[in-house]
Amino acid sequence: MAGEINEGSVPAYYREVYEAIRCRTDERVQVEVFQRLLQRTDISKAVLGQIAEHVDSTDGFLSKLSLYKALALIALAQQGKQPSPKLLENCIQELPKPQLGEPRELTALRMQPTQEDVLTMSHTLDKLLVRDTVQVELIPEKKGLFLKHVEYQVTSQHYKISVYRRYSDFDVFHEVLLQRFAYRVVPALPPKRMLKGVLTSVSERDFIECRRRALGRFINLVARHPFFSEDELVKTFLTFSGSDVQSKLRDSYKKTGDEFMTNRIATLAKEYLPADIQAQFSTSRELIRNIHNSFQKLRDRAEKMAERSKENATDLLMFGRELSTLGSDGSSLPSLASSQSTWGTLRQSLKSLSVEFAVLSDKAAQQGRREEDDVVEKLNIFLDLLQSYRDLCERHEKGVLHEHQRALHKYGMMKRQMMSATVQPKEQASVEQLESRIVQQENAIQTMELRNYFSLFCLHQETQLIFIYLPITSHILGAFVNSQVQGHREMGAVWNELQPKLGCLFGGNNGLKTPI
Repeated sequence: MAGEINEGSVPAYYREVYEAIRCRTDERVQVEVFQRLLQRTDISKAVLGQIAEHVDSTDGFLSKLSLYKALALIALAQQGKQPSPKLLENCIQELPKPQLGEPRELTALRMQPTQEDVLTMSHTLDKLLVRDTVQVELIPEKKGLFLKHVEYQVTSQHYKISVYRRYSDFDVFHEVLLQRFAYRVVPALPPKRMLKGVLTSVSERDFIECRRRALGRFINLVARHPFFSEDELVKTFLTFSGSDVQSKLRDSYKKTGDEFMTNRIATLAKEYLPADIQAQFSTSRELIRNIHNSFQKLRDRAEKMAERSKENATDLLMFGRELSTLGSDGSSLPSLASSQSTWGTLRQSLKSLSVEFAVLSDKAAQQGRREEDDVVEKLNIFLDLLQSYRDLCERHEKGVLHEHQRALHKYGMMKRQMMSATVQPKEQASVEQLESRIVQQENAIQTMELRNYFSLFCLHQETQLIFIYLPITSHILGAFVNSQVQGHREMGAVWNELQPKLGCLFGGNNGLKTPI
C-alpha cells in the first residue's frame, strides 16, 4: 500500500485493542488471537477471508502495525465497504473505528502462555548431554610440574573449534557468568593453587590433573545448561581465539547486562509462580539435600574402589617382581637339600611368571582408570551441579531477600523522617529532597520485589534441572557394572592363561587342589 499507517496517528481505540490482546511476553499479536477477534464481528466468512489475506503475519504473529491495518479493514467491512488496501489509502489520515466492544473485554481473547510453557522445563537429560561435549586437556608441550602458567586446550564439539585458555581465563568467565546469571546454578571453579603444606612432585601432578578434570566438569555443565548454552558469553569463551579473551568476556557482559534485564518475562515472573511456591521450594530443597548427601557417599565409595584397583595393580606387579627375584637367585643349594629337592628346577621357572603378573597388574590399573573416568567422574559432575544448587539457594536467601529487607528498613526510616519533618517545621528544600529520596527508594524496592520474584522463578526452574539430571544415576550404575564386567573378564582371561602354564612349569596339580 502506498500510504503506510503511522503509529503516532492511529486512534486511541486501536492502541487500547492492541494492549488488550497482545502477548504479555512479546510486542506482537498471535494469529490465533487475531482470528478470535475476527470471529467476534458480524462480518461474513468470505469478507473475513479477504481481510486475512491483506494482513501480513510472520511465524504465527502479527506486528503492531499489521494489527492496526487489520482493525482499519475490519471497520471498512463493517461499514459495508470493500476491505481493500487501496480503499484504506483514502482514509489513512483518519482511520475508521471498528465495532469490537470494550477493549478490556477483549483481554479474554488473549492466549496467555500457560505456566507449563514458561515455568516448566521440557528438557530431558539426553537432550542436554548432546548439546555439547567439551574436552579440557593440558597442552602437551606445557605438561610438567611447577609451571608458572598451566595452559589448557579447550575443544567444543558443538562449535567444532579448539581454543587455549589459562586458569585466569576460566576465573574471569566464571565471574561474568555469575553476574549475568546470578539467579541460576553456576558451578564453582576448583581452587587455583594447592593448600599450603608439603608439596611433593606426585601431589603437584595429582593437583594439576584434579583441577583439569574439575574445569572440564565445570565447562560441560555450563555448555549443556538450557539457558547458558546459547548465550554470547559461553560462545565467546569456547570460540574466541584472540589475544585477550578476558576483556572480550567483560565487554560482552557490559553490553547485555544480567538476565533480569534481558529476560522477556522477568518483570512478570510473579504471575507465573504457583501460589505454594515457597512450600514447593522448601520440600524440594530438603529432598535435594538428602540426594546430595547420598551421592557424596556413593562417590567416596567409588573413589575407594578405584584406589583399591590401583593398589591391586601395584601389589600384583610387586608380587611378580618378587617371584622373579626369587627365581634369579643363583645361590647353590646345600648338600642336605640337593638330593630330593626340586627347588632348583622350580626356582628357574619362577623367572618367567613376572611377565604374567605384569599383565595382571596392567589390567588392574586399567580397571582403576575406568572406575575413575567412567564412574567417579560421572558422580562428580552431578555432585558439582548439586553443590551449585545449594550455593544458589544461599545466594537467593542471603542476596536478594537480604537486600530487599534492608531496602524496606531504609524506606521505613525515611518515612519516619518525613513524618517528623511534617510535625517539626523544616526548610522546604530539605523536605523536597527527602520526598525525592523516598520516591527513589520506593522505585528501588519495587525493582527488588520484581527481582525477588524472578529469583524465585529461576530457582523453580533450576530445581527442575536437578531432577532432569537425576537419571544420570542409571548412567553411573551402567558405567560401574560395565567396568566391573570388563575388568573381571580381562583379569579372568589372564588368570586362565596362567593356570595351564603352572602345570607345564611345575608339574602335578600345581597346588590347586592339594591342601597344605
